[in-house]
Amino acid sequence: MTDPLIADVPAADLVRALGAAGQTVATAESLTAGLLAATIAGVPGASVVLRGGLVVYATDLKHSLAGVSCEVLATEGPVAASTAEQMAVGARIRCGADWGVGLTGVAGPDSQDGHSVGTVFLGLAGPGHTEVVRLKLLGDRWTIRIGATHAAIRELLRYVTAGETSVSA
Repeated sequence: MTDPLIADVPAADLVRALGAAGQTVATAESLTAGLLAATIAGVPGASVVLRGGLVVYATDLKHSLAGVSCEVLATEGPVAASTAEQMAVGARIRCGADWGVGLTGVAGPDSQDGHSVGTVFLGLAGPGHTEVVRLKLLGDRWTIRIGATHAAIRELLRYVTAGETSVSA
């Protein structure tokens, strides 16, 4: 039986691309609660490229485990572009990976800190590169969480296959 998490998403392509580039990835996940790492791990051979992941659902863990600054959490909150960026950097550093991915947002059913349901911030941190993508996803909790996971895989794949390492942080 095929892992249902990897259906309809280029997770196998990401694992192949990371492997071909000799690179690794780690995650820091809030609203997806490990779904991104689990999806990548669903690909045979993922152990070569997946270093690990941090589930930082609670705000205090975003600081203590993922390294998000207290100042950012106090001023911008747990759902913010700068939080996603620092989560990505934290995953990369703490897990010793070439790429870090941070995901934070609101899956619902209620809005949070002025952010509507479906607001997601995706942080990517890699060799000479950091980026944050703001997503607006529609649907129920599962649809938003899986959509965030798929977007993270597609965005990271785009950078790995393009060899994007020259963009400065």
